[in-house]
Amino acid sequence: MHPQKPEKIDFNQEYPCPCRRRGRLVPITLTEAFGCDRCQQIFVVQDNGYVLEQLSTTYPYKRAWRWTGNSWHIVHPRMGESYLPIALGIIFVLVIIWLPLALKLAKGSSIIAWAIVAVVLAILPALMVWLTYRR
Repeated sequence: MHPQKPEKIDFNQEYPCPCRRRGRLVPITLTEAFGCDRCQQIFVVQDNGYVLEQLSTTYPYKRAWRWTGNSWHIVHPRMGESYLPIALGIIFVLVIIWLPLALKLAKGSSIIAWAIVAVVLAILPALMVWLTYRR
């Protein structure tokens, strides 16, 4: 089954709330936005009228949906907009490649210093992801 082609969002039409709380989206006068009559969320229309984006959110990236004529389908963020793949790549390079290379090239007491630097550099991206995804 192929996904349906997204339709342009019409401000004169009534839509169900994409948050699945049985609410209805009501156009907000003089804006390109909708408000839900049940969950009180505000949604703005983006991408030339094809994407409905949640305005106030606690998620690390904005939630967005496309209308297919009978239901909302979530728009997944591009991989570049997420910190997780970047942080995992940095941790992978530091721990798997750089740490063994540094330990092999280090002499004497500098081994401990290289290991501490590698661990600290691996913890920074992990901390960045944790701070981004916490609520």
